[in-house]
Amino acid sequence: KSPNKHNRVFMKACPMEEGLAEDIDAGKCSARDDFKLRARFLADHYSWDVTEARKLWCFGPETTGPNVLMDVTKGVQYMNEIKDSCVAAFQWASKEGVLAEENMRGCKFQIHDVVLHADAIH
Repeated sequence: KSPNKHNRVFMKACPMEEGLAEDIDAGKCSARDDFKLRARFLADHYSWDVTEARKLWCFGPETTGPNVLMDVTKGVQYMNEIKDSCVAAFQWASKEGVLAEENMRGCKFQIHDVVLHADAIH
């Protein structure tokens, strides 16, 4: 929820599948890959849904780490307008960690729903 309580983002965090963090570190799956090939790799090796895997926004921290941010929303408008802000927040959060200011590892964050205020100024 934003400080002015006009915008809301609902997301869930869950652990990645066993071995995926190691494959990301080894370079078998990265942000530089074509999104269709990356989605096929994730579907074949880790049983991800192909359409959700295509909407993988970024890896973190520092765009190469073993954490992912995914857009799994259905029918939500204006997601492209908030993508940069979400990616920046994800990069910061995955770098600083939750408790001890250490990098997170092996976390999958899925954005499920977004409610935005009609007036863009808010």
